[in-house]
Amino acid sequence: MPNINGPKVEGVCFKMFGAGEAARTGEFQPGDFILTHGSAFFSKLIRFGQRLRFRGSNRKYAWWNHAAMIVSDTGGLIEALGCRVKKTHIDKYKSTEYHLVCLGALADRRDREQVVAFADWCLGEEYDFVTLVSIAFTLLFGGKFDSGMDGQTMCSGLVARALERTNAIFDRTPSHITPADLARYFNVTPTGKGTAKGVIPRTKSWRVFRRSGVERQACRLPAPGLRWSPGQRARRSRTNWT
Repeated sequence: MPNINGPKVEGVCFKMFGAGEAARTGEFQPGDFILTHGSAFFSKLIRFGQRLRFRGSNRKYAWWNHAAMIVSDTGGLIEALGCRVKKTHIDKYKSTEYHLVCLGALADRRDREQVVAFADWCLGEEYDFVTLVSIAFTLLFGGKFDSGMDGQTMCSGLVARALERTNAIFDRTPSHITPADLARYFNVTPTGKGTAKGVIPRTKSWRVFRRSGVERQACRLPAPGLRWSPGQRARRSRTNWT
């Protein structure tokens, strides 16, 4: 299996879509992913940490602060955004710049099915304070501190964990991989200076969902201290794309 902490893996390619542009059906497959920009609290934290860690020739990879997994032929996404892992759609990012990363020979049909199955299993996972501290240390010190609670993840960590179902081998804990790490692994580089990010989709912050019972209901989270039951997870996995 190839270690993707080296030159670009054969068959893997990427394509940039500027603000107002959108990937069309047929240009991607389930199991591919996008690197883009987010406005949620964790996205801002990721942006800050990446700017501290990625310097010199690696600074270009810190252009993105969010990643999302493509899980359907029509552009359905599963992403860790705001307070939890949720289903969205690639059209959501039409207003901002993103890069589509196609796995090519890195994943066969069975691999892609496993990627989608894992992403679907992660639906409903949420952030907590311990995970926040762990991610902050990861961003600041490169993953030297590894802690957190089972059932929590961040955007690029979700993508990296799903990609472990392919022939990708990472050189660090997948759950703590950042969008900049993914860009470096797959040799995805920004188009150049002057590229507009466009209008970044707004996402309600983690604090709002944790503090407001009304917002928590809108986010469809379980009460504090509780986890989704298997039946709840099964019902949520059948939710239509939004």
